[in-house]
Amino acid sequence: MDKLATNIVHFARTLRTAGLRVGPGQVLRAVEAVETAGLKKRDDFYWTLHSVFVNRRDQREIFDQAFHVYWRNPRLLEKMMEMLLPQVSVPEDPEKRKELSRRLQDALSPGQGEAPKGEDEPPEVEIEATFTVSDREVLQHRDFEQMTQAEIDEALRAIARMRLPVPERKTRRHESARRGPRVDFRATLRRALRPEGLIELRKRKPRRRPPPLVILCDISGSMARYTRMFLHFMHAITNDRDRVFCFTFGTRLNNVTRALRYRDVDIALAKASQQVEDWSGGTRIGQALHEFNNKWSRRVLGQGAVVLLITDGLDREGAAGLTEEMERLHKSCSRLIWLNPLLRYGAYEPKSQGNKAMLPHVDEFRPVHNLESLAGLIAAIDTHPSVAGDRRLANWQTELRKE
Repeated sequence: MDKLATNIVHFARTLRTAGLRVGPGQVLRAVEAVETAGLKKRDDFYWTLHSVFVNRRDQREIFDQAFHVYWRNPRLLEKMMEMLLPQVSVPEDPEKRKELSRRLQDALSPGQGEAPKGEDEPPEVEIEATFTVSDREVLQHRDFEQMTQAEIDEALRAIARMRLPVPERKTRRHESARRGPRVDFRATLRRALRPEGLIELRKRKPRRRPPPLVILCDISGSMARYTRMFLHFMHAITNDRDRVFCFTFGTRLNNVTRALRYRDVDIALAKASQQVEDWSGGTRIGQALHEFNNKWSRRVLGQGAVVLLITDGLDREGAAGLTEEMERLHKSCSRLIWLNPLLRYGAYEPKSQGNKAMLPHVDEFRPVHNLESLAGLIAAIDTHPSVAGDRRLANWQTELRKE
């Protein structure tokens, strides 16, 4: 059992390198759990380790790939019973390597991040990098789905620094000002009661403040590889300005605004994950928007609200009722921006029923799959409604109206 325990330790290190939070306590519990459950079935061994190492839904895919790559020997059970260590190998076929998560490929690469033993530190070499592309610039264009764990960490730090300057709008309320179109009679009379008497008329001007920002984020299975980045983006915006309302939806609608207001992003995401029960499940966009329109729209869509709808538009119920709900949502806000990761493909066409039902009722259609697209979104929101989104939107809307 000593060699098996050693192998579980190495497997835990692989998971930690791939981005899972695995500590010494979990390794000890994994060894104890395997000793208790036994090694009669491969599935029992899989779920025993899964119950110890996987704490969140977004860790399932990494664990599943790591398990089947690390313990890939077909005669694994017999060799484990003989206390032999399994062979760790990564597929040599480039097409098969693409199927693996890049984070897992980095974790399984031999010698990755390890200093050569018994060798002195190599001399520092100066390289002329005037005409080369920096890592930061490459990271701006890297798809979130293709990032390694180190790149994901760097991208999360970049997202945390993002600021969303939303243009201010006039409201019906007024505030005191040196110059303004109206006289503030109360302030003027209070001023006149002073010993020096009435010197000047106090004025009022319309108060200006940013409009509400509402984010509706799809957390279904088809969006699972982007959900983490979007939640960090929502957290950064929520803690940067007031009147931001965040909702997630898959098979049901969840208001996670209060959870994302925690300053510590880890606490905020933990609170949100406890509140949401339909991570990586199906998608019922029409039903989620129906619940939002009936329960929340009057509360959060006042004073020229801007709505960010983050989804790929794939509805498992065939877009039932989606057209009516999208039309109502569009009429309830001043600006509806649809963010779709699938738009990164040049050959994208709105052929699904969900896409056809949603496209006629959006003001902008933009890709959201990397840091550059998020920066473009911020620049677009900072200005008046623009044509900076996908230029094919007008043509698609015209074609859909003809059908």
